[in-house]
Amino acid sequence: MRALRTTEFISGYLIAWTAFGLLFYGALALTGDLVDRNPAAGKWIGAAAFAPAGLYQLGPLKDICLRRCRSPMAQLVRYASYRPWLRDLRVGLHHGAYCVGCCWALMVLLIPLGVMNIVAMAAVAALIFFEKLWYRGPQLARLAGCAFLVLAVLAPFQDWLLPGLQSPMTPM
Repeated sequence: MRALRTTEFISGYLIAWTAFGLLFYGALALTGDLVDRNPAAGKWIGAAAFAPAGLYQLGPLKDICLRRCRSPMAQLVRYASYRPWLRDLRVGLHHGAYCVGCCWALMVLLIPLGVMNIVAMAAVAALIFFEKLWYRGPQLARLAGCAFLVLAVLAPFQDWLLPGLQSPMTPM
C-alpha cells in the first residue's frame, strides 16, 4: 500500500514537471529555429526571456509559491482534507505545481544562458536552493528579479550575455 501511495505521489509530481518540460522544449525548439534563420533575433529573445523572469521574481505569485514551498506543514494539513480517491496523485500534482510555480521563470532563463551551460545550470540551481532554504530567500528572489530586468535591457547590446542564443555560425 505504501509503495502505491509513493508511486502515485511521484507520478503526480512528475506530471506537473513533464507538462512544463514539454512547453519548455517547444520554446527551446522555436528559439533555436529563429536564431538559425535570423541570428540577430537571439538578442531580442534573450531580452524577452529576462524581462518576464525579472517581473515574475518581483511579483506576488512568486511569493505565494515560495511561501508554500518553504512551509510544507501547512500543505500537509490541506492535503489531509483531500478525498481518498487518487489523493496521493493529486497531492503530487498540487505540490509539483507549486514547485513549477517557484522555478519556471528561472528555468526559462536557461534558454538564453544555454541549456547545457554547466555554469548557468549551477547558478540557477544555487538561486533556487537559496530562495527556498535561506531565511532571506524572498529578498534574494526580488534582488534576482531586479538583476534580470537589468539583463533584459543589456541583452540586445551584449552578445556575451546570451551564449545559448548564439548561432553556430555567429562569432561570440
